[in-house]
Amino acid sequence: MKWEGRRQSGNLEDRRGMSSKGKLAAGGGIIAIVVVLLQLFGGETGQQLAPILEGVSRQPVSQPTEQRELTAKEKETGVLFKRILASTEDTWSQIFTENNIGNYDKPGMVLFTDAVSTGCGNASSSAGPFYCPADQKLYMDLAFFDELQSRFGAKGGDFAMAYVTAHEIGHHVQTLLGTSQKVRQMQQQTNAAGANRLSVAQELQADFYAGVWAHYNQKYLEEGDIDEALSAANAVGDDAIQRRVQGNVQPDSFTHGTSEQRKFWFLKGYKTGDIKQGDTFSELNR
Repeated sequence: MKWEGRRQSGNLEDRRGMSSKGKLAAGGGIIAIVVVLLQLFGGETGQQLAPILEGVSRQPVSQPTEQRELTAKEKETGVLFKRILASTEDTWSQIFTENNIGNYDKPGMVLFTDAVSTGCGNASSSAGPFYCPADQKLYMDLAFFDELQSRFGAKGGDFAMAYVTAHEIGHHVQTLLGTSQKVRQMQQQTNAAGANRLSVAQELQADFYAGVWAHYNQKYLEEGDIDEALSAANAVGDDAIQRRVQGNVQPDSFTHGTSEQRKFWFLKGYKTGDIKQGDTFSELNR
């Protein structure tokens, strides 16, 4: 994607120079389910996965004990994420205005290493990228993107990073629109299978919103960008992860959607650019 010279967001906090160690806390990011699956499928497989949406568990994480100077490459990557975040700010401000939704409250973003303290509790990098509704911030350990390529076979690239960011921004949009709150309420009124289906619908809608963001930024796209996003979406489908982790697929335990579903909803958002066409909840109930 063409990023050179584009605006940088002032809402990014870079904590990567701080090192700390902490216990695992599962988040509701795009691949957080990987960690949970690795744990659950080593023992009981029938545990409830639906609560793994956006928050993180409140497990102790030590405070940062060291700080180092970021490398030139790390600083360059930080600038890239400032530009990605700025792009989502501009796009969603425009979408909210066009749809008479009101003002778009811009979220923050925190880049960290190893572990981080958030408004939702403490998390380690093993949680993957996630969004915390309590402080309305995205949290990312960028080592995740190396793992996405080396372990899960994604192509990688700058647009894969942009897609993941746009997906988490999708959860912020859901929070602003009240969708996330409604999902949590409905999950409390149903069984485990029903809660999982609601989780899948919520995650697929975040993929759809990522596609809508891409639609609004078509003039900046370069050859191969959409393929990078689809490769990332394919790698983190529940079926792909389960097949890699345990050797078989259990649809009833899906919480994020299959690879095909994730790619479909991202492409639908990208092709239509219309947030009104992202009702994943009705589609999954048909």
